[in-house]
This record gives sequence, structure tokens and C-alpha cells, in this order.
Amino acid sequence: MGSSVETTAPSHYQERAHFKECIIYQVYPASFCDANGDGMGDVQGVISKLDYLKDLGVDVIWLSPVYKSPFIDNGYDISDYHEIDQRFGTLADVDQLIAEMHKRDMKLVMDLVVNHCSDQHEWFVESRKSKDNPYRDFFWWRPAKYSDSGERLPPNNWREEFSSGSAWEWDELTQEYYLHLYCKEQPDLNWETPAVRQAIYTDIMKWWLDRGCDGFRMDVINLISKVPSLPDAPIKNPNEKFQESYKYTANGPRIHEFLQEMNREVLSKYPGLITVGETPFTHHDFDVLVPYVLPENKELQTIFQFEQQEVDGYPQLVPKDYKLSEFKEITARWQIEMQNRGGWNSIYLENHDVARSVSRFGNDTTPTYRTLTAKLLSTLQCTLSGTLYVYQGEEIAMANLPKDWPIEEYVDIASQVYYAGELALRKSKTGDESPDMSDIMSALQRKSRDHARNPMQWDDGLDAGFSPKNKERWVGKPWMRVHDDYKEWNVAKQFGDPESVLSFWKNMIAFRKSHLACTYGYFTLLSPSSEEVFAYTKEYKNERLLVLLNFTKEDVSYTLPEQAGEVGDMTDLIGNYTSGPPEHIENRVVKLRPYEALVIASGK
Repeated sequence: MGSSVETTAPSHYQERAHFKECIIYQVYPASFCDANGDGMGDVQGVISKLDYLKDLGVDVIWLSPVYKSPFIDNGYDISDYHEIDQRFGTLADVDQLIAEMHKRDMKLVMDLVVNHCSDQHEWFVESRKSKDNPYRDFFWWRPAKYSDSGERLPPNNWREEFSSGSAWEWDELTQEYYLHLYCKEQPDLNWETPAVRQAIYTDIMKWWLDRGCDGFRMDVINLISKVPSLPDAPIKNPNEKFQESYKYTANGPRIHEFLQEMNREVLSKYPGLITVGETPFTHHDFDVLVPYVLPENKELQTIFQFEQQEVDGYPQLVPKDYKLSEFKEITARWQIEMQNRGGWNSIYLENHDVARSVSRFGNDTTPTYRTLTAKLLSTLQCTLSGTLYVYQGEEIAMANLPKDWPIEEYVDIASQVYYAGELALRKSKTGDESPDMSDIMSALQRKSRDHARNPMQWDDGLDAGFSPKNKERWVGKPWMRVHDDYKEWNVAKQFGDPESVLSFWKNMIAFRKSHLACTYGYFTLLSPSSEEVFAYTKEYKNERLLVLLNFTKEDVSYTLPEQAGEVGDMTDLIGNYTSGPPEHIENRVVKLRPYEALVIASGK
């Protein structure tokens, strides 16, 4: 299919490694599977589904937090890193999970949440007892400021992430404020204090690695280094009292020092680990992001970037329309920049913090369109270079929550705080006790984190098979309402159906593993201005893939550009239509059916 693509990629980019080739499946435990019947997913539920995940082609499970927690932020507020929250099980259950996974040659990646902890963690409980407590400097404590009129003010104008309020909370006992970039129950740890770092390395990371954990997904890890003087943030929104802080909190002055120290003291001592860092609030600054994953820097293997996730709106609950060309440009830029700079991508469209991909980037309005676009998005992800992440339910095309669900069904703190804040604001402005909130509900219906968090749909029985029946502890309903469509969209219905989305995902994962051009191939975008077709080639050694994705519900005649190379000598073909490939390509024109995905592998 033509000559090799030219690239400036360093030689190590195509060096094979397990962390690059493995398929990682994210489990959000509260919503995955409830083994004991208390309405909440648990570790034993995960164990019960290991054979299902192994059959799918999964190599690694990323387990979202199961640590002891007050659950203000769904487990991302940790009160004890050594204990498992009783709603998820016991430490013995996690030990069993690790053992059962290792029996199946699978690895477990734990969530490492160390930018902040819970205000109920013993470190913070001690810290707030007095100003001279040994744990005081584990957190960011600062005295109040005062206005000319004597009004007490927080130390600066930083805004917390979950509301429009201050990132500082007043503590009456010690008469100071503490910093919390997220909710007030999640105080930020002060990484400037050496004892904090050593406690994290030894008491958390080594402790779990010695138990058999195989790596970490590091939550908002680029926020651990703040500018120590904590200056006021730039005023981007004059109508708001508090402002985004990320100029001084994201990718801070000592971030690489801290991560290199972490690698030196912990990660390098455990061969074969998998590490991925979440790096929000950075957008598309490759000079900032790529150094995290350069092998010579000895920090992390991969990162999660958010630019692709923000194509349909940022902040998250302010949705906007976008063009396919925008989506393609972002995808292509991340492929090419990481390729040419020698970094490594994480490939994902879903996780626990974003809405369902088939509803955002596909078409869930009819069963046919939902099936086709779920397969199309699987094809896209499975043919991009980087480490592939699949989120629970994505493999069966789980969709956003029904649009007729009221706000009471949205349980995520970000959704509730956003709605309550807007409601209070509108009441105060209009004097109306029931102001119009339809635009806010529309935003939640498109982008809320709740869409990813409703229970996994295992079968068409009561509550989608999420919880066992006839158990003594059965409470009558799951912790969150099951989607109304579970009778038609579930694992059991799709498992034996060769035309199902689940079967397609299984086939695409196998295709990815057998065609290294998917993972390592140099990426070339074709027809960048097309608003109908996402087309590209992937090239690795003597193998080239041509990927054609019709993102419209119309038939499209796509003319292959010269860059696509010769179209003869096809050796493999995979697509999302069961009736076979399109008619013969004539004069370099391919007739693509609605939402058709087509991968041509040639020259293997």
C-alpha cells in the first residue's frame, strides 16, 4: 500500500512493552456487580466477573477507589488507605481479587488518590487539633485576610472545583483556613512537606505494592505541586467572586521533582508496574504534558489528557456542539505529537467522570444506530496508538440516562451542587420559587458524570442482574437507579450474539492484539476537512492499516486520497456491518454505508 510514512519519532516509540499493549478495563466498583445483595457493588462482585473480562480480552483491571471513605465524592475522599470500605468488602476480599487475577495472568491497577484525602483521615484529624500539631504541615493551613471593613476573607480568590465557592474552608478551632481544590471534605495534602511524601511512598504505595497490586492510576496527579506563595488567580470571570486556580495549582514548579522522586523511591523498585497519571486543566500544551511520559525522565508511563473530552464543552456542564473536523484534529494531533516527541497516549472515550460515548459521539436514537455507532467508536479506539482503556458498560453500548429522569435521580455531588447552585441563584434573581431549570437539566442530560455511574446491565432480570436475589441482605434496590433500557441492552443478551456490540468489542480487541500497527503504527490523517468521514492510516514495520469511519447516518462516497496508497492486496478486513464489505472500490471511491466502520489491513 505504498511507501513508508515519514516520521520524526524516536526509535523507542515502537519498542514493544506490556504497558503499551495491554487492554485495561476500568471497574467503578459501586456500579459494577453486587455480590452480597446490599444494593452496592463490591469486590466479590468483581471477582465473580473475572472470567467474563478475561474472555473479552482484558489484561488489566483499573479498580476505582474501594478504600474506607465517607463517600462524599464517591470514594475519592479517603479516610484510611489501608482499610476497604465496608460497602465494598474487606481487605481479605481485595487479597483474593489480586490472587484470582494473577491466576488468570491479569493485573490489578489501584486508584492512587494523594492530592487530597478525607477530612476524616487521621492525618487531618490530627492536623486540625492545634497549630503546633506534628501533622499541621501535612495540609495547607493559612490565616484569614480581612477587608477594610473587618470582614474575614479567605487567603486568596481560588475557587473549588465542584462549585463557585471558595477553595478555602474556615476552621473555628484553630482559627485558620485550609485548602481544598475539590469539596471541603477533601483537604489538599501539602507535598512541600517531606514527611507527607514519605508517608505516601511508604505507607500507601509500597504497602499496596507489597500486597500484590500491579500499578497505580494517579488521580489529578498534576495538582500535587502548588506555587507555595498561593497568589490570587487571574480574574477570568469578573462576575464571579472566586476564580480558577490552575495557573498556580496545575503542573506546578516541583511536579517533575516529586514524580521523579516517587519513581526513584518506589516505582523503579517494582518491575512490571503500570502507571498512568490523570492530568486535568492543561488542555493541549504538549511542552507541559509530554515530559510526564518521556522514558528518560523516569516519571510515568502514560497520562490521561482531556482535550478530546472537552470538544463538546468545557467546563463539563456547559455543553456545546462541535464539528467532526474538530474531533479529528484533536485526535490526530495527540497521535502525531506523542509519536514525534516519544511520549505515549492513553486511548479512551469513557470513564467514571464523563457521559457515555455512544450518546456523545455516536447516535443512540435508534437501536440500529446505537449498535452501529458503538461499533464505530470501538473501531476508532482499537486502531489508535496508545494504551487502550475500556470502561464498564462501554462494551455493550450503555447509553446516557433517560431524558425524563428528574434531578432526584442524579446522585453525583458535581451534578447536585451545580443544580442546587443554579437553582438558588435563579430564585434570588427572579423571586420565583420554581424558576425554569430546563437548560440546566439539558446540560446534565448531556454531560453529567451520573451517566457513567448507573449500575452495569448484566441481564434482563430484576435490576439488570446487578444484585443477587433471595439473599438475606437484599435491600430491595441498587444504590442508584438502573437504566430503563436494561431489558434490551445487557451482557446476557449480547454474549452469544455474533452481531452484538459485545461480540464486536471482543473481535476488535483480538484484532488489535494481532495487528501491532493498531498499537504502534505511525498515524497519518486523511481528508482532515471532511465533516463526514474520519479516515487515517497506521503503519508499523511491514504492516499498514487503512481505517475509514463514516460518522453520518447517510451513504457516503469517499474518494481515497493519494496518501492512502494502493488499495489492492487486501489481507484482512473488519467492519461493523455483518453483510460484508462494500462493493468493489472503483476509481478509488469507497461507498460507505451509514455509520460504517471499515479497517483494511494490507502488507502484513
